[in-house]
Amino acid sequence: MKKRILLVEDSPSLAAVYESYLENNDYAVSLVETGKEAMLRLMQSPPDVVLLDLKLPDMDGMDILCYIHDNGLPCEVIIITAHGSIDVAVDAMQNGAFDFLVKPFDAKRLTVTVGNALEHRTLSKEVESYRESFSRHHYEGFIGESLPMQAVYRIIDSAAPSNATVFITGESGTGKEVCANAIHSRSPRKNAPFIALNCGAIPKDLMESEIFGHVKGAFTGAQAARDGAATRASGGTLFLDEICEMDLDLQTKLLRFIQTGTFQKVGGSQLETVDVRFLCATNRDPWVEVSEGRFREDLYYRLHVIPVELPPLRARETDVKLLMDSLLRKYNDEEGKSFSGYSAEATALMMEFPWPGNVRQLQNVVRNIVVLNNGEKVEVEMIPPPVRVPGSIAPKALKTPPMRAPTAVHDTHAAIRVEGVRPLWEVEKEAIEKAIEYCEGNIPKAAALLDVSASTIYRKREKWQ
Repeated sequence: MKKRILLVEDSPSLAAVYESYLENNDYAVSLVETGKEAMLRLMQSPPDVVLLDLKLPDMDGMDILCYIHDNGLPCEVIIITAHGSIDVAVDAMQNGAFDFLVKPFDAKRLTVTVGNALEHRTLSKEVESYRESFSRHHYEGFIGESLPMQAVYRIIDSAAPSNATVFITGESGTGKEVCANAIHSRSPRKNAPFIALNCGAIPKDLMESEIFGHVKGAFTGAQAARDGAATRASGGTLFLDEICEMDLDLQTKLLRFIQTGTFQKVGGSQLETVDVRFLCATNRDPWVEVSEGRFREDLYYRLHVIPVELPPLRARETDVKLLMDSLLRKYNDEEGKSFSGYSAEATALMMEFPWPGNVRQLQNVVRNIVVLNNGEKVEVEMIPPPVRVPGSIAPKALKTPPMRAPTAVHDTHAAIRVEGVRPLWEVEKEAIEKAIEYCEGNIPKAAALLDVSASTIYRKREKWQ
């Protein structure tokens, strides 16, 4: 597809010269002679490059440049003018111009500049796409923008199209089944069944039947034949949660099933074949289980093809506020409540808590708050134990003096500061405040300068307050 160039030039003779300069290149050049025509073209369909004369019969070309810049139109602007000066060039560049050409210029200068502008546009699109794909707040059931979670999203993106086995590890409540669902949802098997079994929640003497099924009369109580998870998941995904809880004898049969894709129902003699992708998870260290003889080493290597380690919530500091707000909105809707947010003290208290039960514990706490309380904001006294220990934390104790981070770590180490070395949170706070001041209070612009999301700055400022 030809790259589109809009030439805004009121001199027909010069316009003809510039068009002749570009005619040997694979460009689609459109000419307009007034600012009004240029604005209409921009509103209808922005081109790839705009060659913009500053002196137009009906308006100043700088106004058109400002319109393109302020509205974030996806085009590069090259200023062409006979009235060049350092001040005008600086103004143009500050308002988003890619380059500034002073008339007269030759064909080579114009074609090279246009080529550079198009290359810059292509690179900008790639960078924008990269940032969008790796700066996600919501992803297949996950909520989180922290670097550890972005790494998890990237692994899921890469692993999902494959048929390789994925071994998910992480503490209880970190979202292992959410991860398995995300892999299935992004895989070619997404329209086939996703069957999940919790190996720790099913009695060991029934586990084999749950996986492989049984025939009638296979054991006491087996009054009819029943398909197991392996059969029900055929063509789709079988997720075995807490797999380290599985009995060693059953691990042998599972290994054979994974290797051959065939199995026998309990009490049956017929060999059945299914097409299943395996995902598994555990909250234990699988290699420790292997070392201590509770998990087969050959099964470990068969399953541990693509490891995914889900980070605990305490390692996702920037995600806690995001999760708190999202859960509050969700439970507000479900319970018919109208909490608008959290008080500063409640926010500080919940963000300081280590959340040993991870996201599941945070979900339970927020639901408890919404169900049992009413009000405009969530206050400290509404937060249940153990996040708030009754009588030990008063709201006023959470008020922090200027330039102090709301965590006990800084008090613990206050006495051993080294001259010239400052706590990281102070350096971060100073950098953010300088960026906001430089951008005259515009937080999205400050976030762009710092290469972080605006929501990260909002949460950090709320925490510091």
